[in-house]
Amino acid sequence: MEQNRKTILIVDDNPSNLTTGKNLLKLFYEVYPVPSAARMFDILTKVTPNLILLDIDMPEMDGYEAIKRLKSSENYADIPVIFLTSQSDEKSEMRGFDLGAADYVFKPFSPPLLIRRIKTQLLIAEQRQTITQNVKELSEIVRINTLNQILHNESARSGALASAAAKKTELNSRQNAIMNIIVTLIGLHDKSCGEQIIRIRAYMKALITGLIRMEQHLSVISDWDMDLMLQSAGLYDVGKLGVPENILNKYTKLLPEEEDILKTHVPAGVDTITKIMNETEEYDLFNYALSIIGFHHERWDGKGYPHGLRGEEIPLEARLMAIADAYNEMITWKQYKKTYTHDEAAKVIEEGSASSFDPALVDVFFYMENEIREITHNYLIE
Repeated sequence: MEQNRKTILIVDDNPSNLTTGKNLLKLFYEVYPVPSAARMFDILTKVTPNLILLDIDMPEMDGYEAIKRLKSSENYADIPVIFLTSQSDEKSEMRGFDLGAADYVFKPFSPPLLIRRIKTQLLIAEQRQTITQNVKELSEIVRINTLNQILHNESARSGALASAAAKKTELNSRQNAIMNIIVTLIGLHDKSCGEQIIRIRAYMKALITGLIRMEQHLSVISDWDMDLMLQSAGLYDVGKLGVPENILNKYTKLLPEEEDILKTHVPAGVDTITKIMNETEEYDLFNYALSIIGFHHERWDGKGYPHGLRGEEIPLEARLMAIADAYNEMITWKQYKKTYTHDEAAKVIEEGSASSFDPALVDVFFYMENEIREITHNYLIE
């Protein structure tokens, strides 16, 4: 058990603060009290901490100079740093964040708040490590799959030139295989995700069909590769690959700090897909996914996350996904929350018109309500 404890450095020139901090945290972590920034760099040659609590106001080398050195080092740049400070002005805070601080805790600090901030930053650091590892594994899977597909097709062609149609079929086959690999990994990580992806794709198809029938946004839709769009829709929550499983599969309501971690799946998903694109150069496959992943939690009224976009600043495909995802989340059974009937979920969608959702797309939802109800009936796993 002791081997799994995280390591924390507390760097402060005040002995009283070091003693207080160590006594508070030693029940949960391996704690190293350090009296100066210079001494911290000596210790870092022997100990790699999971997090650093760093005082700002110190003689010789202050916290700002220390974090500059940390973030410029390949060995220390990824260690999260929480500043301990009595400076509560906005300018000082912004300077710290610009230099790479993960958070601030003001002195004299509240023990419960300090522990919560530490726990949150450690979870985020674990998430980033998981994402990095998953991207490496996904990229290797995609590379091997692509190579095998090329070898197979080269053998089948026996040196003959493929037609344009055959090339497109080959490309679609390879892209679908890559997409399915990633979706499978998401399902293995998030126990409820696999079955939901089937419904999400079906809801998106129904909503797009409704747009076409109602002759809305046809100039945008006409430029879409519909097969890739619907395949990409299955990646809407790929960022959850980096969220700890104990949060994703928790059977009780999430704590506020756990909700903060869960929200990071949006930028984490964008980062994951961007890295895979850089490894595979399958740009057509993932361009739709980037838009859906990055913006499907934005709101029509601008109160969503992570960018606070409003109205038609939000891409059409993401506005569609916002409705599909919200509806799907409501009708999906989870132990810690109410499961909505179709009629109850539809009422929430209606009430969210012009606040959470694009009002024109809410109209499309109700235009296609019978089809959506049928999808729910056919695919809902209770």
